Amino acid sequence: MPRERSVRHYDEKGTFPMSTPTTTDQRSRMPNPLPFLPEMAEVGEGLHKALQNGAIPPATIGLLQLRAGQILGSTYFTIRETGNLRRLGEPEERITAVATWRDATCFTDAERVALELMEAVLTPNPSGERVPDELYAKASAHYDDKAMWSLIMAIAHIGFFTPAALIAKPIPGMPPGQNYSE
Repeated sequence: MPRERSVRHYDEKGTFPMSTPTTTDQRSRMPNPLPFLPEMAEVGEGLHKALQNGAIPPATIGLLQLRAGQILGSTYFTIRETGNLRRLGEPEERITAVATWRDATCFTDAERVALELMEAVLTPNPSGERVPDELYAKASAHYDDKAMWSLIMAIAHIGFFTPAALIAKPIPGMPPGQNYSE
């Protein structure tokens, strides 16, 4: 039986605020994990709550997580975070420029260092430390201790859900709880 999924329609601002159900035969590889591991909900909820402590703007978290999805090659994360950023009112220019943030002029210095930190954590560095002292110093110049820990939790959030996104392959664009086959 075909699965329901959302199709997004542009509004007058060029954003996608409305969802209309349609059908697709796209399926995840695995069923919803919660019947098997209900504890995952508590861990995920704790990570979500930690990200909402106000130390880091939601748009910065969304930019980080979009870049993580791109680095990881996860369609699920990329679609999810693109939609989240649009709902936050982020301009298409900034959303699109995340892939080339180093050359883009639309990011603040604090956002740039957060994106650099995300990349450093997720990208192997065969010639040395992934997060050298210089990068930490740049980040700590923009973020106090609470915000630094919040950045770490934003990266941990993606790290926690990465195996599910890459192995179970939840259905991109579907809301949580409806993004698995069963």
